[in-house]
Amino acid sequence: MIEVIEKFERITRSIEKPSDSQSVQHPFDVLNIHPEIQRTSRSLFDDGYFSLATFEAFKFIENKVQIESGMSNFSGQDLMMKAFDENNGKIKLRGLISTTSKNEQMGYKFIFAGSMSAIRNPRAHKTASKVNETSEECLDHLVLASFLVKTLDKAQTSIALSKPKSL
Repeated sequence: MIEVIEKFERITRSIEKPSDSQSVQHPFDVLNIHPEIQRTSRSLFDDGYFSLATFEAFKFIENKVQIESGMSNFSGQDLMMKAFDENNGKIKLRGLISTTSKNEQMGYKFIFAGSMSAIRNPRAHKTASKVNETSEECLDHLVLASFLVKTLDKAQTSIALSKPKSL
């Protein structure tokens, strides 16, 4: 038995410990998660509240779309379908001049709306303990949320277009 313990100890001591210069990066940094999603979800993720971290990220997106579209009286899928409408949407991802840009707008409308229905809603209508989510699933959701926020950051909104430019 002593031989086994000594062998285990030799193996354990031979494993290199990461030096300060080789510190392990947080998955949010590795995956380039948008800073606003990090502020919303990182501490929840670190504490193991994966479903809640996902919910808060998608709630942030909903709030951001409400503000940028000026449509605070709508929420969830309905908000996304109206805000990103390819004909009269308040948030325009491209110029909406060509058929291609309108098709792209329509595609994003469904991605945003689908995210609300498939990801945000189950977490909004159930307690976090009833939505069993792994850290890997949470990271997948947060990468999507990050992508959606980055897409919003590049969009033109009717609210922004109607504001006078400051000198």
